[in-house]
Amino acid sequence: MRTKYAKVTPPVSKPRVNVVTLGCSKNIHDSEVLMGQLKGNQIEVVHESTNIQANDIVVINTCGFIDNAKQESIDTILQYSELKDQGKINKVIVTGCLSERYKPELQSEIPNVDAYFGTNDLPDLLSSIGADYRHELLGERLLTTPSHFSYFKIAEGCNRPCSFCAIPIMRGKHVSKSIDDLVKEAKFLASNGTKELILIAQDLTYYGLDIYGKRNLSDLMRQLSDVDGIEWIRLQYAYPSGFPMDILDAMNERSNICNYLDMPLQHISDKMLSSMRRGTSKQKQIDLVDKIRDKVPNIALRTTLICGYPGETEQDFQEMLEWVEETRFDRLGCFTYSHEEKTHAHTLMDDIPEEVKQQRVEAIMDVQQGISYDINQEKIGKTFKVLIDKVDGDYFVGRTEYDSPEVDNEVLIETKETYARIGDFVQVNIHRAEDFDLYGTVVR
Repeated sequence: MRTKYAKVTPPVSKPRVNVVTLGCSKNIHDSEVLMGQLKGNQIEVVHESTNIQANDIVVINTCGFIDNAKQESIDTILQYSELKDQGKINKVIVTGCLSERYKPELQSEIPNVDAYFGTNDLPDLLSSIGADYRHELLGERLLTTPSHFSYFKIAEGCNRPCSFCAIPIMRGKHVSKSIDDLVKEAKFLASNGTKELILIAQDLTYYGLDIYGKRNLSDLMRQLSDVDGIEWIRLQYAYPSGFPMDILDAMNERSNICNYLDMPLQHISDKMLSSMRRGTSKQKQIDLVDKIRDKVPNIALRTTLICGYPGETEQDFQEMLEWVEETRFDRLGCFTYSHEEKTHAHTLMDDIPEEVKQQRVEAIMDVQQGISYDINQEKIGKTFKVLIDKVDGDYFVGRTEYDSPEVDNEVLIETKETYARIGDFVQVNIHRAEDFDLYGTVVR
């Protein structure tokens, strides 16, 4: 969908950089780092401004993960290239995963882009704008999210061999950031009003193996937990194979580590897990979920699944559907398989029709909708700590510790019920529950 733009502002003396971010939370983090570096170089920078200027340098941070994301990135590049041709902006620079993965093809097909950079080319990108990479700005960035929460990337890349995934192609091998650097970054964010750190990586649970010789996520969690001002720490993108159970000890010990875990399991059929090269099995995944719930009884478990992977039979799918019904995940997302070039699975035949893939996704989500409704009904009459994210009409919209932004439940509170502000924590008693929304009243 094309963006509608306001009038073109006449050029001013110095260029302005307008950063456009596509894709996942890792890209959000990378754009924020870029913007922090530009600000440190005294360059004016904005995020996704529709008030375009003729001297704008537009930097598009692209996604190249699956077909829909790639198409969105290409459409956005073409959109801004057209504005450049019309003289409405000055330059277009493309970075991120799509550029990393398809740079020669993009240079050939869209040659009027001024420069293409990969995922690890930040110093070169800055240089092309007339800026220097400043090491003293390590950990400093301009948030594009509301200031009270931040996506907090602890590692780059991935060493896992999953057959369907192109991330290692685009992001390279796993590289952990040091605990000292991450604590420094957390302190900077907290000093600027951040209350929630959402820990992200391609694989959180691999953290530390490359630099400390052991899985060290639990130590990192504890040290981040000690940072003044951080009230919630949330884990996203855990991996089931080699799962470090000691992170659950840290979760139990520290009140500001949320009882929440996002762990994509992808499938349950042994045949599918083997072909996907997940390094686990049906029974191991069932046992892992049971152990996690035994150790942290009130944990909210989120997972994601893939429907329509090559060779997935109706029996494989029914096995997954029954497992979803039995396991009753608190949160669940489901996606159709995307046949990605240069992945191991690309050597297989993409033999499941798209309509069948979509039907299977819908069947999974129909089951999950009922599960979510039942789980939410159990919350009526209970009181939860809620972080207010935004105002929507007559409601404050927030989340409990069991919910991540954008993908999970929201709590709606009538604005007339409280004088709270965005970024405040409030105690909310739930009086109504729907499939994915809760309604409550502030407890004074």
